[in-house]
Amino acid sequence: MSGKIVQFISVSLDGYIEGTGHDIGWHRVDEELHLHFNEELAGMGGFLSGRRTHQLMADYWPTADSDPASTPATREFAGIWRSMPKTVYSTTLEHAGPDTTIVRRVDAGEVRALAAAADGDLTVGGAVLGAAFRELDLIDVYHVYVHPVLVGRGTRLFPPTDTTAELRLERTRTFGNGVVLLRYDRVGAL
Repeated sequence: MSGKIVQFISVSLDGYIEGTGHDIGWHRVDEELHLHFNEELAGMGGFLSGRRTHQLMADYWPTADSDPASTPATREFAGIWRSMPKTVYSTTLEHAGPDTTIVRRVDAGEVRALAAAADGDLTVGGAVLGAAFRELDLIDVYHVYVHPVLVGRGTRLFPPTDTTAELRLERTRTFGNGVVLLRYDRVGAL
């Protein structure tokens, strides 16, 4: 069933999605995990990102497959990213590139309408945007990738909020590099 909002998020064992200074160098994304991401994301109806996440993606993925050293998974994802409709939430960004719409604020009704009109589920990315969606109880599915590393400090996976959500474990998977996928669906989601 389409119309869901899915968060794909990597987290350290101690609960951080990025270390200090926005460091994600500890992510253990090898070819197996990257191919899994590609398989999951290729069927999405669009990417929803905050400004910083979108700019990081837009700086790399449009031409990542032209690098002769790029892996098959990297080349495949570059095509997925270029062809996917993108929405970036930003109050400061003026231009965002091809197939990208800039939205100034998160409005729950508008987000649900966007998800309902999409050709597939939507994936939300970025620490700040993920927290805003979580606060509004907009995330229907969580794909949490637990990396076997302790970061110590940084940006927490789930900042404090007054919003609660009952979740149901739908699936787990362990990858060869020690990363563990925990897929949770929100009880009562679409």
